[in-house]
Amino acid sequence: MVMADTKIVKRADGTLLIERFPPIRRVEHILVILTFVVLVMTGFPQKFYEASWATGLLNFFGGLDKARVWHRVTGIIFTFHAFVHMGAIAVGVASEKMRLTLLPTSRDFRDVFATLRYYFGQTNEHPQYGKYDYRQKFEYLGLVLGGLIMISSGLILLFPGWTSSFAPGQLIPAARLAHSNEALLAFCVLVVWHVYGSHLSPDVFPMDTSVFTGYMTEEQLKKHHVLEYYRLFPDKKPAPGSESSDHHA
Repeated sequence: MVMADTKIVKRADGTLLIERFPPIRRVEHILVILTFVVLVMTGFPQKFYEASWATGLLNFFGGLDKARVWHRVTGIIFTFHAFVHMGAIAVGVASEKMRLTLLPTSRDFRDVFATLRYYFGQTNEHPQYGKYDYRQKFEYLGLVLGGLIMISSGLILLFPGWTSSFAPGQLIPAARLAHSNEALLAFCVLVVWHVYGSHLSPDVFPMDTSVFTGYMTEEQLKKHHVLEYYRLFPDKKPAPGSESSDHHA
């Protein structure tokens, strides 16, 4: 999501910096990192309790009982953050102060196949992306949907007695299975997808710092998100037929 008005800053040397993430989004990103790390470090030793490293991690948090307290408190913080985040988006969209730029559209699905054709040499034209590309949108959607699964299953496990008072008892083990497997899936996606895209990709190695600084240079924006670049700088958009196809993801 992005505010309707994008902030553009000009450095003393004339370089233009385009705001990609406002301060609140940067704080949210750090909060997600911290809560995710704690949840993994306190949850995985319980899932893989027979592993040699599990005991060491549990002892780091003061033992199994204290690790469970850490896990539950952090889960509550994550849940509260998720509701605040979604509420802020709803208010922002309703007041027309925010654009839903992170929601996938039909164009993103076309971009997936267009990118594959480019990588396999079937075309010399690389897809052009807007504020966010399809990978970033699908990753955000995965975070939202995965978060809903983790929150709902976590609440069921946190209040099993209350849940059993109005729902079938089979829901408890089902929630435990969903909670455990979704956590493992989220961890794998983070390591394989997010870490590569934000750290190991040749275009950003060793790290894409925009989510921490909040800004991206004009050149970076044009290279990675050319449609957003032309939206912000319409006078720099080339005439039809003269636009180069050397923009990279």
